Amino acid sequence: MAEATIGIIGGSGLYKMVGLEDVKEVAINTPFGKPSDSFVIGHLEGQRVAFLPRHGRGHRIMPGEIPFRANIYGMKMLGVERILSASAVGSLREEHKPLDIVIPDQFIDRTRNRVSTFFGDGIVAHVAFGDPVCTELCDVIERSGKTLDGFEMHRGGTYVCMEGPAFSTKAESHLYRSWGADIIGMTNLQEAKLAREAEICYATIALVTDYDCWHESHDSVTVEMVIENLGKNSENARRLIRESVKVLAQEERTCGCGNALRYAIITQPEEISDAAKQRLSEIVGKYIE
Repeated sequence: MAEATIGIIGGSGLYKMVGLEDVKEVAINTPFGKPSDSFVIGHLEGQRVAFLPRHGRGHRIMPGEIPFRANIYGMKMLGVERILSASAVGSLREEHKPLDIVIPDQFIDRTRNRVSTFFGDGIVAHVAFGDPVCTELCDVIERSGKTLDGFEMHRGGTYVCMEGPAFSTKAESHLYRSWGADIIGMTNLQEAKLAREAEICYATIALVTDYDCWHESHDSVTVEMVIENLGKNSENARRLIRESVKVLAQEERTCGCGNALRYAIITQPEEISDAAKQRLSEIVGKYIE
């Protein structure tokens, strides 16, 4: 089902991709259930892309309820090789101001009760995750951002992925700052891990809506301000994604993401059940007959 090679995941405030042409919706069932919504397939800057709203249209799915495995596996089924993932975040650093964009290159996992792997149930794999995002894809986003105005962009930094849905306590916020973290959100760690297992390049476009509760001005932040920033951030994200898609059309995929499972599957082939092979056929099929 080769429909698109570029996937776009929209976060809070980004529930549709303006500018898509020749659009169709594709509903997919995966071995891990249904994704957050139907995929919207269309042409963007001449490239075939698959768009998925992470929280569903209307923002009806909480972070802890997101069907991460179905979302990424669905992307794989569609033929996606690269994912641009937009995500609203809070800032843990004075220099990362509301309306800025951060391209993080590290994650800290503070979630609980979330499944972050396709493996298990008779088949074991351990992928390398020291560098959890695709450097080549981040390079494209950075170059694309430099051609645009209206926002400040920061390359690199650590994204703390918290459980939610409540935000941090002040003690937690100060703790994350003491660890050297830069931004905080609720969704992207699971996507990054699963994309690596699915051998899909992955990068986060983190959209700063506000300072987390550590900041002295936090108490003056209102829901209305955050919603307004979400709207502005979403427009900036669309512009950046469009430009990145245009650049990706000229970029050959030479990174190692496409071979992440080459030495990662530990289970002996003869011990892997037919059910496991069928369940993970989209991602292990080229390694296991």
